Amino acid sequence: MSDRATVPAPRRLTRWEHRTDVPLLVASLLYLAGYAVRVLVPPHTEPWNDAALAVIGATWFLFALDYGVRLRLSGLGRRFVRVHWLDTLVLLLPPLRPLRVVQILTRVQLHRERPRLSLYGRVMAYAGTSALVLGFTASLAVYQQERDAPDSTIRTFGDAVWWACATLTTVGYGDAVPVTPLGRVIAAALMACGLALLGAVTGSFSSWLVQVFARQQDDTGPPESR
Repeated sequence: MSDRATVPAPRRLTRWEHRTDVPLLVASLLYLAGYAVRVLVPPHTEPWNDAALAVIGATWFLFALDYGVRLRLSGLGRRFVRVHWLDTLVLLLPPLRPLRVVQILTRVQLHRERPRLSLYGRVMAYAGTSALVLGFTASLAVYQQERDAPDSTIRTFGDAVWWACATLTTVGYGDAVPVTPLGRVIAAALMACGLALLGAVTGSFSSWLVQVFARQQDDTGPPESR
């Protein structure tokens, strides 16, 4: 009897994820670098644009291969698409693929027997990493859409980074705003992500403070009655 027949599907899936975490993390970083080159390097600049396009295509193939293997090993069939909806979105929507960096870092941390950070530390670290990756990716995507649009207020990559920072922090100064339909869709998605990340960090920090104060109260004991 083969090893595949004797090992349960979830265990085979876990083993596959263990083996592919680091290669997929490298592929995600390469995709982000290739996407940045495609957006920031002037068109028809050889060989950088062709090399970046080849990197983007190769990394997408690796993502698709990993998705197909995980779908088969999960034993969920079509339910895999619904259960792992983020993986499906990341595969289908190119601007979301850099999110694999955060997703794979999360898997690497979860696979450790003893994570280096506490729960609150992991939440804040993941939220910070997500904010950086989302902000950089959204800046690239919006700059790509807005730089040649009429009446655009986002003409340089610096303008796009400023806009992403203001949007992620829910400040929204209004001095740089997308005017194209796709740019506004990206802005709406970034607003929702900014609210979620801000809520996660605020909630984790508040919970950590409550835990610290409760521990101090337990250590000092109740005040003596006079």
